[in-house]
Amino acid sequence: MNAEPADLAARAAEKHVVVVGGGIGGLVAARECAKVGIRVTMLESADAVGGAIRRAELDGVVVDAGAESFATRGGHVRALVTELGLADRVVTPAAGGAWVAGLPGGGAAPLPVGGVLGIPANPFQEDVRRVIGWSGVWRAYLDRVRPPLTIGHNHSLGRLVSSRMGAKVRDRLVAPVTTGVYSAAPEDVDVEVAAPGLNAALTRVGSLSGAVQVLRDEGAARAAKAPGSAVEGLDGGMSVLVDALVADLRELGAEVRTHAPVVDLARDGASWRVTVGRTVDAEGQALPAGDPESAQAEDADATASVDEVVTADAVIVAVDETTARALLTASVPALAKTTPAEAPEIEIVTLLLDAPELDAAPRGTGVLTVPGSHTAKALTHSSAKWEWVARSAGGRHVVRVSFGAQGEPAATADLDDDAAARLALREASALLGTPLAVERLVAAHRARFVQSQPASIIGARERRAAARAAVQSAPGLAAVGAWLSGTGLAQVVPDAAAEADRLRRTLIWD
Repeated sequence: MNAEPADLAARAAEKHVVVVGGGIGGLVAARECAKVGIRVTMLESADAVGGAIRRAELDGVVVDAGAESFATRGGHVRALVTELGLADRVVTPAAGGAWVAGLPGGGAAPLPVGGVLGIPANPFQEDVRRVIGWSGVWRAYLDRVRPPLTIGHNHSLGRLVSSRMGAKVRDRLVAPVTTGVYSAAPEDVDVEVAAPGLNAALTRVGSLSGAVQVLRDEGAARAAKAPGSAVEGLDGGMSVLVDALVADLRELGAEVRTHAPVVDLARDGASWRVTVGRTVDAEGQALPAGDPESAQAEDADATASVDEVVTADAVIVAVDETTARALLTASVPALAKTTPAEAPEIEIVTLLLDAPELDAAPRGTGVLTVPGSHTAKALTHSSAKWEWVARSAGGRHVVRVSFGAQGEPAATADLDDDAAARLALREASALLGTPLAVERLVAAHRARFVQSQPASIIGARERRAAARAAVQSAPGLAAVGAWLSGTGLAQVVPDAAAEADRLRRTLIWD
C-alpha cells in the first residue's frame, strides 16, 4: 500500500482502540497507539493504574510497594525512561550484595559472587565453601572429573545441577536464587531460557562449573545471570514511570479511566463491543468499584448498577491471565484449547522501622532463603539498597518481606494486616540476624499480587506462543502483559510495544 503521511494520519485519527487494563503493559501499548494519532481509551477497574507498579506511604515516607527496579538487559526500559524525560532519575543499587539464610543451624552467609543462577565456577572459592561446606565443595568438584557432558541439552536446571554438582549446590545456592527471582523450584526452571548460552558452553567444555567459567570469560555472564542481577531504579520509585506514562498519554489525547471494570467483550461485525460495569449514585455519578457505600447502601434507590457499552475498532487486553481468559473465551474459542499457567499469589509486606541496629546493614541489601527454612522467601533492605529510600526515610529503615511461591501459598494469605505485619517483623528479625522488637515498627503496608509465570519455566515458551497465536487469530485484537511476555519490565515493555505496533499496522495499513 502506497500512502502519503497525511493519508495515514487521517486514517489513524479515524480509529479507536480500547485498552483493557492499566498495568505497565497496557500503558505502553496505549502510548504506542496514541503516538500515531489513534484515539485511545484505557479502562482500569482499580482506583489507580500501574498494576504491579504501585506506591505506598508509610508515616510520610513514599516507597515502592510493588516492582522496585527493572533489569537493564535489552535496554528497552531505559529507552522508554529516556523518551519520557526521566533519564536523570535513573539510580543504581548500593554495592552491598545479598545474603542467603537458612543454612544448617540457622546460619546465613553472603551469596557467592561470580556464579550464574547461583552455580559456582569454582566450588573451592571461600564464599562458596562457607555456604555448602567442605562436603559440598568436594561433591561439586566431582563435576570436573566425572565423564564430560558432550551434549548439553538439559532443560531442568535443578536436575542438571544435582547430577553434576550435588544437592548442596542446588539447595543452598541455586534454589534460593530461583525461588527469590522466579518464585519457582530449580527443577521447574528451563536452563536455556534462564541462562542463555550455558547449554552450548556445556557442549564445548564438558562440565557445568567449566561452562559457568566460559560464560564469565566471554563476558556473557551478565546476560546469563538471573533477572534482577543487573538492575536500575528511579529516584522517587518506579511509580514515577507510571505517572510519566499517564501524563504522556493525556498529552497525546488518550483517555485514562479508573473505576471502570470491563465485564464483557464481544465482536460486533467489524467492531468490538466493550461493556463496562459501573455503580452510580442517585445523581448518576459513578462510584468506585467495590466502594462500601455501594455495597452497604440501605436505600435501594441510592445506588444502581448500570452497563456502559464502548465501541472500538480494536481492543488490547492488558489484564492478568485469569481475567483475560474470562473476557476472551467467547470471542476467541481457540484460547480455551490452550493450557493456562499456574500463577502463584505473592504478598509483599513493607515495614518502616525505627531501628538504629540496622544502620550497619548487617545482611547487605537483602536476603534470599533456602526453601523450607523460613516462612518468607526473600527480604530486601530497601533503605540499604537504594540511596533515595534512605534519604526519604530520614534515618529510619525500610524493609520489604516477600511471601509465597509457585505451589506454596503466602503464609500471610489468611492473616489480617496487623498479623501479617507482625509475621513480617519476626521474619525480618530472623533474616537480618538482628532482634527487632515490635516497638521498632513504625508503619507497615501489605500488597498482594498474582505473579504471572516467568518465561524461564519449562514449557512456558510453548504455552505463551499458543495463547498468543489464539489471540492474534481474532481480528482487531491483541493481548499484552506478563502472562504472555514473561515477568519483569524488561520482558513486558518490548512485548507490549511490539504487539501494539502489530495491531496499529493492521488498523492503518490494511
